[in-house]
Amino acid sequence: MYNIKAAEVKPSITLELSAKAKKLKSDGKQIINLTVGEPNFNTPDYIVKGALEGIEKGFTKYTQTSGIIELKEEIVKKLKSFNNIKYNSSNILVSTGAKQCLFNAIFSIINDGDEVIIPSPYWVSYTEMVRLSGGKSVIVDTSKENEFKIDVKSLDEKLTNKTKILILNNPNNPTGSVYNESELKEIGNWAVKNNVIIIADEIYERLTYDTKHVSIASLSEEIKNNTITISGFSKTYSMTGWRLGYCAAHEDIIKIMNAVQSHTTACANSIAQYAGYVALRDESKYNGITNMIDEFNNRRKKAIDYISKNSNLTINSPKGAFYIFIDIESLIGKSFNGKILNSSIDISEVLLDEFNIAVVPGIGFGNDDYIRISYAADEELIIEGIKRIIELEKLAK
Repeated sequence: MYNIKAAEVKPSITLELSAKAKKLKSDGKQIINLTVGEPNFNTPDYIVKGALEGIEKGFTKYTQTSGIIELKEEIVKKLKSFNNIKYNSSNILVSTGAKQCLFNAIFSIINDGDEVIIPSPYWVSYTEMVRLSGGKSVIVDTSKENEFKIDVKSLDEKLTNKTKILILNNPNNPTGSVYNESELKEIGNWAVKNNVIIIADEIYERLTYDTKHVSIASLSEEIKNNTITISGFSKTYSMTGWRLGYCAAHEDIIKIMNAVQSHTTACANSIAQYAGYVALRDESKYNGITNMIDEFNNRRKKAIDYISKNSNLTINSPKGAFYIFIDIESLIGKSFNGKILNSSIDISEVLLDEFNIAVVPGIGFGNDDYIRISYAADEELIIEGIKRIIELEKLAK
């Protein structure tokens, strides 16, 4: 009766847990919610004023599917100055969030049975997008020993004649790992050699700490022509609800993705597009974005320091995004208040039900030995939430 692919899709575990936490909060419980990757800053005033300017100018109608030319030209400038990639506006597609760009890309490339290599831990939606598109997710496991990164050897082990795509999330959600230039060059050359298209999810590109972000498409013309670079406005500009993302790629793939989008959502919200245009155009006149990134870095340092000084829990110090992936393997098999902690879901449920803190179980990202917390929250809430995790660690027997 129902579409088999759609019926098999699992709901987003991060959004599901966030909704549960919000429901408990609305019922009067004092919940600390460290689940969703959403900056706890308002959209900068100059961007809000830009949206109002767009409304006053009449930017309230359909636009061309690929986005307004003013925004695409600003994206081209940004890609050149920040990412060191040269494109024309014809290489740009604006979508309803980076998530739609990802789905457009996957759906436009793979046929039934094609394989998509996904490093684990991975963002929860990748595998479900592949499933909906009729493909097969091929998972490459990584570990804390190699900072949760893939290399050419691990890619060779998964390569088949059906391999079509490699999804590379850099900086990574949930681990916060960031690839350096030499690592990316090896991966990029491997993809070119094996005719594998790279989908480079760089939505957290501006949120890097103690290191520099490198776009894989910037490393050679061959790699660039083999890569779809995806980013957006949600994280850097605190515009999550505006739903505005974009991708850059060879014109041939952009044409296909544009056709797919024209029959699904068509253009992104016209007012959000104008706001995005102003966000890029006028950012240099304001320092609010830099201040926000500095604040994330400050929270990151304090959270890492608190965990390392007050618990036996182990983490890999994240170099990007705004998450901490906490190793809870030492808790597996223990119990608390009669409940056996057999999985990251069990631990997440106990933390929510008994300690009033919402975290994301690692199983949603492909690794059951971890939980993820977000430091895109007020500093005192982050530290209090960590205290409650440590309390469970000490009380579990």
